[in-house]
Amino acid sequence: MKNAIINARIESELKVDVEHILKNLGLSATQAINMFYQQIKLHNGIPFAVKIPNDETQRVIEESRKGVNVEDFSFDELERR
Repeated sequence: MKNAIINARIESELKVDVEHILKNLGLSATQAINMFYQQIKLHNGIPFAVKIPNDETQRVIEESRKGVNVEDFSFDELERR
């Protein structure tokens, strides 16, 4: 029976961006959080590598935050690539 509540504060822009992605995947935030928790349980830890990005990756992240060299495309277009 699901009866536990999680309260978390995140940046509003991050929330909007992620909820848009989840909607395209057919998932709610609650479903995504449940999936993440299940994966943590299955892996007995975070289910992906947590590390500091290399210099090139950091540069690309900063550029994308500034809107530099960013392509705008739909999920369907991404699937075709």
